Formats: sequence, structure tokens, C-alpha cells
Amino acid sequence: MHRSVKLTKAQGFALIDLLFVCGIIGILAGVALPSMLKAKQSASSASAIGSMRSINSAQLTFALTCSGGFYAPNLTTLGYPPAGSRESFLGGGLTASDSVTKSGYAYTVEGTPFATAPASCNGLAVGEATQGFIAIADPTEPTNSRFFAINASGSLYEHSASLYSVMPELGPPPVGHVVR
Repeated sequence: MHRSVKLTKAQGFALIDLLFVCGIIGILAGVALPSMLKAKQSASSASAIGSMRSINSAQLTFALTCSGGFYAPNLTTLGYPPAGSRESFLGGGLTASDSVTKSGYAYTVEGTPFATAPASCNGLAVGEATQGFIAIADPTEPTNSRFFAINASGSLYEHSASLYSVMPELGPPPVGHVVR
């Protein structure tokens, strides 16, 4: 008696197939990851530049329309609308506190109060506004090496280290270069 054995076709993937696919995915991820990180850093830096320019515009508007030529001493002051308005001088999540983290950067605005500065239209008392200001944007991620600062002169500066300790309230810092 002769028995016939019927072979069935295997269905699905073999272990070697799965290992091969995982290896290909790993290689592709290894090649793409550095490019993705660089693109993220570029996007964060572009956002920081835009935010710094917005801070500068808000400071100019505040000085010209609300405080007799003096600047706001911090970010939260720019977040208060003038009397009779619902619109603040600065938005975009930059006025929640005096130091704000947004899109991979930490933002701070500071200024030295000037004793004879007038009261502002949005609640600053006499002597609280400043003759100049500094706005700093330092990256929160250690792989990003672009640091930004702007002051009452209106030029945006970039450096490979924080400009916080060297940025004057008016005029150029001793290090860094202008962002065009």
C-alpha cells in the first residue's frame, strides 16, 4: 500500500523574514535620525528668531503708545492690555510668566527700572518702566548651539553661548553677530 502525503503551503512569515525586515527598518532609521534632529533644531531656531522679533515689536509698541518712550521690564508686563483694550502687546504664549519656555527655547526679558519713568497705560507704576531692555532666547536642548538676544537697539544677535551675562540694554554685545 502506498500512501500519498499531501504538502501544504506555509503561510505567514518565517523568523528570518522578520529579522530581515527589522534590520532594514533599523538601517533606515539610523540614516534618517540625524537629518530629522537637524531639521528640528532649524525649526526651533526659526521659531526663536520669530519670537525675538515679536518681543522687539511689542517693546517698541509699548514704548511708543503706553509708557512715554520707556520699555516694559519683563514679559508679563507685555501681556497686560492697555486700559480700554482687550489686546495685549505680546501674545503667542510668551507672556505667561517672566521666563517662558516655548518651542525648545527659554525666553527672558529684563530691564533696569528708571526712577522717573512715568506710569504706563497698562498698570506699571511710576519708576517701574526701563530705558532699555534685553531679551534672551537660550535653547533648552543641549544639542542646539544657537543662542539669541535682542535689546533696545533692535538688532538680533546670535552666539554659540548664552548672551545673558554680556548683553547690554542698549548697543551691541561684545560677542556674537547680527542675524540678518
